[in-house]
Amino acid sequence: MTTLLITYKVATPDSRERTFNLELDRDTAQLTSTPNANPPPWTELGFHQCQDCPLDKGTRHCPAALQLSNVIDGFTDLVSYDQVRVTVDSEERSVIATLSAQQALASLMGLIMASSGCPRTAVFRPMARFHLPFSSESETAYRVASMYLVAQQFKARNGDPADFKLEDLESVYRGVHAVNRGMAQRLRAASRQDAIVNAIVLLDVYSSLVPAAIHDILDEVKPAFEALLVEE
Repeated sequence: MTTLLITYKVATPDSRERTFNLELDRDTAQLTSTPNANPPPWTELGFHQCQDCPLDKGTRHCPAALQLSNVIDGFTDLVSYDQVRVTVDSEERSVIATLSAQQALASLMGLIMASSGCPRTAVFRPMARFHLPFSSESETAYRVASMYLVAQQFKARNGDPADFKLEDLESVYRGVHAVNRGMAQRLRAASRQDAIVNAIVLLDVYSSLVPAAIHDILDEVKPAFEALLVEE
């Protein structure tokens, strides 16, 4: 197994710097990082378990919560609009940004949840594999549509029905919305301040807006595709 390393360095207003090394399987984009050896009670599967969670009772801990528990201890006192400086290093690039704590945490936590082993968020592993931190709404919509349509191409090549009109994309997001709601409830029990919970809320805003607005957003970038749309 070969791995892909993505490192987040977060400098907080009190001059602390926290470093998170996220190691992903290069093929599956699932986290290979060692989970918390002493997980807190809020990571137990039955604690605010997501609606219609596909995991059975034999699973002791929520995989997404288990991986997130390695991260949130350093941010329990951050307020959503505290300004932090974040450096994200991967093989391809380094991205440096100064932004609100909730925006920084939304990017980090979104990556962790997608690659955590949660069966609902696994649909976003291709985006984790090609992680783009701090993407805008338009960038997110473009990347989601690209990811989804590549998946449909794989289905078509296998002879399976393919959804090239994005008609079933909303159902994918419904499952993710349930995860976000459940995780927000878990994190309210784990954090004294609001940055961590609001990071999940911010992710959930995208999960609500993107499928509803994706066709409008794609129409905005359509002129750039003119050369590809001309019939030869």
